[in-house]
Amino acid sequence: MRWVWLVLGVLLVLSGIVWTLQGLDLLGQSGGMNGQKIWAVIGPITAVVGLLLVRLGLRRPADQ
Repeated sequence: MRWVWLVLGVLLVLSGIVWTLQGLDLLGQSGGMNGQKIWAVIGPITAVVGLLLVRLGLRRPADQ
């Protein structure tokens, strides 16, 4: 179960980074999320939750 938390956490961190960059319109692409400030707020929140899950996965004993 430990690796599930790690993988999920890393995916959330990466998603949060992409969403933040899209919300700040820094990726230079066209799309519905680019330039929408709500994604500049949701992105960091998602990344922090992902970091917490990574931490949870790293702190759990391997046998659980």
